[in-house]
Amino acid sequence: MNRNAEDGSMSLFDMDSKFMKILLVLTTVFLIFVGPTYVSYVLAKVLNLNYFIVVITGSVLFLSGLFLMYFLIKNKIIS
Repeated sequence: MNRNAEDGSMSLFDMDSKFMKILLVLTTVFLIFVGPTYVSYVLAKVLNLNYFIVVITGSVLFLSGLFLMYFLIKNKIIS
């Protein structure tokens, strides 16, 4: 972990570290692709939830993944 130049403390969420960049990209991929498909399947088939709840949950996961992708592109974490 890198030291913060201002107060000398170590930052857990340093956006410049390779580990954090990879973690954010993998989280984005999970939210965009896996969230609406496999999570929705588990909610519908395994937990027998209402179809409306499953669709809303999948949509929220997809939109949060798109928002995170926008954040990563805007901050030039991914190009």
